[in-house]
Amino acid sequence: MTKKIKYLLILLIGANFSMNAQFGFSHEVGAFIGGVAFQSDFGVRHDFETNAGNTGIGVGLVHYMNFAYRAECNCYTPETYFNDHFKVRSELSYNSTKLEHFGKWAEKESLAGAQLRAMKGEAKVTDVGMQLEYFPLSIREFTATDGAWAPFLGLGAHYSFFDNNTYSTLPGGLDNPNNVYPRYLPDGFSSEGGSTWSVVSSVGTRYKLTELSDLFFELRWQYYFSDWVDGLNKNPDLWKENKANDWNLWFHFGYIYYLD
Repeated sequence: MTKKIKYLLILLIGANFSMNAQFGFSHEVGAFIGGVAFQSDFGVRHDFETNAGNTGIGVGLVHYMNFAYRAECNCYTPETYFNDHFKVRSELSYNSTKLEHFGKWAEKESLAGAQLRAMKGEAKVTDVGMQLEYFPLSIREFTATDGAWAPFLGLGAHYSFFDNNTYSTLPGGLDNPNNVYPRYLPDGFSSEGGSTWSVVSSVGTRYKLTELSDLFFELRWQYYFSDWVDGLNKNPDLWKENKANDWNLWFHFGYIYYLD
């Protein structure tokens, strides 16, 4: 998996700098950190305790192509709407969330409640991908104004590598069928990990800190094209409550530096 991430990252960076040589634009690099709320088969849909309990942390590195400015000549590019309102972002990120069953079913004083309370998991996801960011206000004006704000919207795709660790604290663990909540039998749980595509959509803002640096704040929704990221997957044909694949909500902040 590490080799796959390395090759994808090299491909993204190589493509970015190759395009720079052909078309001319500047580069920005940065990093971010923040919280992740993971929505999965652990817990109850639309339950506050589930949403508050199944949270983790996310970190990442980002690279931007800035079409409004050419670093090699210290000059602006031709003034077009695209150049002044769009950037392309490449990203390598990682998030980890410990998962438990919360809500009314896990709270029941019954065998099923005990099975749910004992079931634990952890989703560890590494992402490589790109997104297009739209800035409604002028990127040129923002770049030239210290203390300015630049809201943005983003949409893109990531390739996600996930590891999960699903287990039970009851004696014998999940190898003992008597410890497994019946709706996850016979093959509704896994610790094998895997990979999948995901789509990301975000809203955020930048703050102009200095001439060559920004702070940014972002709220992002990420939807995976797999229901195995958390290690649980009820058969949707039998259990209609399993309506969606796994997804998460990020809120993070970061620092961006303009390469001169």
